[in-house]
Amino acid sequence: MITSMLLSAIIAFLLAFIGTVLVKRLAFVFGAVDRPSLKRKIHKLTTPRLGGVAIFVAIVLVLFVLLFFHNLLTSGQITHWHYFGYIFGGLVLMIGGLLDDRYNLPARFTIFPPVIASVILIAFGVEIEKLTNPFGGVVYLEAWQSDLIVFLWLMVVMYTTKFLDGLDGLATSVSTVGAVMMMLLSMTVVYFQPDVALFAAVVIGAQLGFLFWNFHPASIFLGEGGSTFVGFTLGTLAVISGGKLATALLVLGIPLMDLIWIVLRRWRSGGFFSMFKGDRKHLHHRLLDLGWTQHHIFLFYTAIATLFGMTTLFLQSKEKIVALVVLLFCMLLMALFLVQQEKKSYDSRS
Repeated sequence: MITSMLLSAIIAFLLAFIGTVLVKRLAFVFGAVDRPSLKRKIHKLTTPRLGGVAIFVAIVLVLFVLLFFHNLLTSGQITHWHYFGYIFGGLVLMIGGLLDDRYNLPARFTIFPPVIASVILIAFGVEIEKLTNPFGGVVYLEAWQSDLIVFLWLMVVMYTTKFLDGLDGLATSVSTVGAVMMMLLSMTVVYFQPDVALFAAVVIGAQLGFLFWNFHPASIFLGEGGSTFVGFTLGTLAVISGGKLATALLVLGIPLMDLIWIVLRRWRSGGFFSMFKGDRKHLHHRLLDLGWTQHHIFLFYTAIATLFGMTTLFLQSKEKIVALVVLLFCMLLMALFLVQQEKKSYDSRS
């Protein structure tokens, strides 16, 4: 099993690595590039988007080979239909992302591909049968409850990685950490889900193959489709692995809390559709304004995701709730610190 995982990850890595080079050229041909014309842009040069296409194609190619020539991916509870739902949902994100990267669609239209992708995944049978009660026992879900939770979960995770994709490598690295934790957890004696571990290994390989080109200074960006696809993938892994939502929550803790803060602030200032408009008020932007380098911010996010993600390998359900509370407390302390620093900076300029 380890050999299959390693070989699949290496092939996915090579496909994404080489595919990214080809996608960079196609992005310029199609005009799907990011020009630093807006004030909130960090980069200085015109940079190709569509990087998510290389990740998507690499994952799909390896999945197809494994599905049609082996039964390793379907040795447990995951069926062919679940994988097809994931692939078709990802394809919708790629098409929607291509249109947005090429034509810069209004923010109110960009919500449709994630919604459609989530519905497709649910329609193909991806569900959560039960949730572990941190205070003891399990909670069994009705079909409509499962569908609602899966839909909301996927939307939250996709928009978390979408909003996180504001600095080079952030969204890809954090989502890769999440996939690593899913893989390690699925290989433990308690859970042992070799099919999930293999799927996660393929995802890790593909995302690392792209991440090589996405490190600062990035030569290519994920693009709209890619930034949501990495979240869609992590969200799917969390669901099909038996509802390991707490694991993904701990990995995505800080960017998720940043998402909630940003969405509430935008909603209060401009209403519903303003929630989807980009700005320069994310945590990573604030840290950049305080003098942190992109490398420091990248290491900070990756380290926090890894630290809290690793706790899921050792903690029980109730203890994971405590870890989430600790993470929330850390985020509140950081928010207070940033507010104070910004106030000092404003007073010094006055």
